[in-house]
Amino acid sequence: MDLRQLPKTEFASAVAQIAGERNIDPQSILDSIELGLISAYKKVQRDKGQEVDEEAKFEVDLSPQTGIFGIFQIGEDGSRKEVTPPNFGRIAAQTAKQVIDQKIAEAERSKVVDEYQDKIGTLIHGSILRVESSKIIVGLNKTEAILPKVGQIKNKNYELAKRELFLVTAIITDEFSGRRDIVLSQTDPDFVRQLFVREVPEVSSGTVVVNRIARAPGERTKVAVSSKQAGIDPVGSCIGQKGTRIQSILNELPESEKVDVVLFSDNLNQFVVQALSPATNIKIISQDDNQLTVSIPDDQLALAIGSGGENVRLAGHLLGLDINIVAEEKAPSTKKATKKAKK
Repeated sequence: MDLRQLPKTEFASAVAQIAGERNIDPQSILDSIELGLISAYKKVQRDKGQEVDEEAKFEVDLSPQTGIFGIFQIGEDGSRKEVTPPNFGRIAAQTAKQVIDQKIAEAERSKVVDEYQDKIGTLIHGSILRVESSKIIVGLNKTEAILPKVGQIKNKNYELAKRELFLVTAIITDEFSGRRDIVLSQTDPDFVRQLFVREVPEVSSGTVVVNRIARAPGERTKVAVSSKQAGIDPVGSCIGQKGTRIQSILNELPESEKVDVVLFSDNLNQFVVQALSPATNIKIISQDDNQLTVSIPDDQLALAIGSGGENVRLAGHLLGLDINIVAEEKAPSTKKATKKAKK
């Protein structure tokens, strides 16, 4: 056998098999084998104690018909010098087999990942496989997915092998390796939205609409809903008889997270009252661009602001406005100050 030739039966048939059966571009297989041969060549040279110039450029001439190959070092002037080591055929065959096996594995995984393209924006179950510094690896039915830091509940203890619910948010491709990953989240507001779709038939059918969601994952979520059909109470539909529906939703969220379901309205005066609940007796004093100033009785201030300002912050996200709260008796002076600031 020519020492510079990959075994034809193994090489040609393997390339044909993977290209035909796995629906992979034959050229991508050849390109990968060429890169693998260059890496194998460098390793052989290092194992011999020879220095390898990492800046040097190498090319491989590889015949897809015969499997004959040659490794060439490219000079600065573009000249080509063959550097194929003697007795390199066995190593080359092993390299080709490894590359082809890897391509098969990648093709199988890519096929499975493709099945999740239509599941973006939906909920799926998965088990915690590994907890890494920057992400958590989640086992799905036939493959793995990643739960990045941004999708993790802060301070939550993710237990290995525990089965949990996740939102599929995207499929990303690594620009260097080409590896495709399914990305999950438990913090995305749509995670809560899909829980309402799953647990509330009126939301699933479109009779009740989830208009807006403001969420502090693991702490509190405000959900604004409305009805498209007269006689349907959107808030009551989401809460359910004796709170059964909202409890099913809460069961999928961290124990510390509370959910407020409020009535959506296009009328700002009405919506701000809903958004700042459970506080009551709320009055709008002024609105300036994205700033909304409201007055609230002293005994309602703590409820309106919430722990650490959480309630007013989420209400602001729900409204799309920055909310400034003042005590009711201070409202006139605040209004006057606002007018002065405009001048």
